[in-house]
Amino acid sequence: MRGLFRYWRTRQLYTTFIGYAIFYFVRKNIPLALPLMERDLGLAKADLGKILTLHDIVYGISKFLNGFLGDRCNARYFMALGLLLSAAANVAFGMNSALGVLIVCWVLNGWFQGMGFPPCARVLSHWFSPRERGTFWGLWNTSHQFGLAVILVLAGYLGEWYGWRWIFYVPAAIAAAVALLLVERLRDTPASLGLPPVEAFHGEVPSQAEAANPQSTENQSLREFWRFLVRSVFSNPFIWGACLSNFFIYVVRYGFVNWAPSYLQERQVSLAGAGWMMAGFELAGLVGSLVAGWLTDRFFGGRRSPVCFAYMAAATACIALFWKLPDGHPWAYAVVLLAVGFLIYGPQFLVAVFTADLATRKAAATAIGMTGFFGYLSGVLSGWGLGHLVDQHGWDGAFQVLIACSVMAALPWVFMWRISAEHAPKEDGPAS
Repeated sequence: MRGLFRYWRTRQLYTTFIGYAIFYFVRKNIPLALPLMERDLGLAKADLGKILTLHDIVYGISKFLNGFLGDRCNARYFMALGLLLSAAANVAFGMNSALGVLIVCWVLNGWFQGMGFPPCARVLSHWFSPRERGTFWGLWNTSHQFGLAVILVLAGYLGEWYGWRWIFYVPAAIAAAVALLLVERLRDTPASLGLPPVEAFHGEVPSQAEAANPQSTENQSLREFWRFLVRSVFSNPFIWGACLSNFFIYVVRYGFVNWAPSYLQERQVSLAGAGWMMAGFELAGLVGSLVAGWLTDRFFGGRRSPVCFAYMAAATACIALFWKLPDGHPWAYAVVLLAVGFLIYGPQFLVAVFTADLATRKAAATAIGMTGFFGYLSGVLSGWGLGHLVDQHGWDGAFQVLIACSVMAALPWVFMWRISAEHAPKEDGPAS
């Protein structure tokens, strides 16, 4: 039985890893297309920012609402359908030129993208226990850095060789193929395969909240499930604190992902070179998230807050340094981008783990969808807001906002310094 359980959870880990990485192929291919679209279609940065902002807002709403569905739907088909529809939206985007149509296509893509993370949260919460989530979720979390790094390099070359439309066509074809892989490889919960809960695999006692009702979410009535969500998620002040921090983390994260290629092009870096630098940003983030998860498990007993605070404080200094670097120093740009990526992605990952710790596996997808909703509301600033600032005040105004947001992202963790999975509420009691 242990060997069978080990096989299936390894399969869930690598399948969700591949699937979520490819979601980024058909979402974060757009930053490398922006400079080319600005030139070929005559669009201002604020116009391009509208595409980014509306996409991010809809994606945040979708991630939240699909989080609720993700806790109650079969992850196998839910995730595959989202990826296939996102591929279709990319093809439609690449075939059009009018700003209004481009916005509609990318907004639809935002909705379909919201079907990616919730099923992953469901799968990981059911197959990995709280004591090991910092490590294994950290490993899985590298999927989006891996996917984003690869697509940024690929998109840079596709844009230089074939034009901006192929930045959407090629990733769409890859995504459609991987959607079929998800149907073949992915499974839902251990119970769907006749296996016991993950605690039985480890010989552990379930946490108080998860032991309070041994029934799975599927066997709960909708009313019971809603009551549990209110008590464990919507009434939990620590999850709200994570939401606040996540908003500002995402302003910084996507401020760099969306606009750094344009900034680097204006500093005489080629599009392919900018793609490689941003790939380094993502791969450094991969290492940063792994280190952050390991630190919380190894030195802080599962407490995520101290590491989140330290990472964001250091990120603030690195953003200021990147801003003040003189023109004509591409290696300096690359090194500081590596540092910013390392530091930003640690807290971005730990927000999800912190939230899953407090919500328990029965509400993990909903709770993480809630923090994701706040994260992607940041698109108002990281998309249109920064584009408008650059149009009106140059890059200095944009970097001042990024530094302020980095400081704001660090502050909530001071007030949640000692919070861990032990503070998850009992189902029959109030949120602690």
